[in-house]
Amino acid sequence: MPATSPRKPASRKLKKERMRVAASAKKLIQQAMSVSARRELDEHQRMVLIGADRDAFLDAVLNPPEPTDKLIAALRCHRDLMG
Repeated sequence: MPATSPRKPASRKLKKERMRVAASAKKLIQQAMSVSARRELDEHQRMVLIGADRDAFLDAVLNPPEPTDKLIAALRCHRDLMG
């Protein structure tokens, strides 16, 4: 019966260590990507209004116009379809 090579257990340990390091690296990369993606979304979802745009927006929010006949009809249609 041939003797077992001492390299096989070391090779297994090395493979396990490489897998552990790869998993750690993958997790680190995923976290970095998540932070970066979150930052990017925050920047694109923010709207900065200045001057006349800000005034028009606030006026529309604070003093909304009366609903038009088309809007009322659309709401009724939506309620009929969605319940």
